Amino acid sequence: MDILSTLFQQQSRKIGMIIPSVVVSEKHSDTLEITEHPVEVGAAIADHAYKKPSEVVMEVGFAGGGSLLDFADTSAIGLSLGLSPQETYQELLNLQASRIPFDVITGKRLYSNMLIRAMEVTTDKTTENVLSAVLTLREVLISQTQQISVADKTDMKDGVSTSAVLNTGTKTTKPPNNSLLKSFSGNVASFLGLG
Repeated sequence: MDILSTLFQQQSRKIGMIIPSVVVSEKHSDTLEITEHPVEVGAAIADHAYKKPSEVVMEVGFAGGGSLLDFADTSAIGLSLGLSPQETYQELLNLQASRIPFDVITGKRLYSNMLIRAMEVTTDKTTENVLSAVLTLREVLISQTQQISVADKTDMKDGVSTSAVLNTGTKTTKPPNNSLLKSFSGNVASFLGLG
């Protein structure tokens, strides 16, 4: 890769509006929870399995902001290359505390409605002047409800015992068991002395 493409390359990974300097690793996790009890033959399998929220664990690093010049401290007058590790850490803590879902762009996919579930920050002799963190981000499953207007219970004949109209999904009819019906009608006829 030449120097110009390195200088002008867009950062492809984002955590909300925060762009890490380096992403060491990403671990994606998508899980389907499947019930343990038996499923009847012909039953919809979707009724016995549901998708859990997606999760991604990112090991990231943020370069420490500093002076624009090597021979003079320009950060003291407000001119620096970026945020300090402490300021970046505080931004991540603020993002976590806000509890407002955000998008996460990784090398493999785009996640929507994510929150920072856990954040681990390591400081040792090699990371004293940078921010090294492991972020566990989890999807928030968002549902939408709707309001249905029904007749007032006072306008119904049996208003107290009448429930609202509910959408209970598609129903499949089952043909009657003819052998059982013939057996029952034969027993009734013989009981009445007709057969």
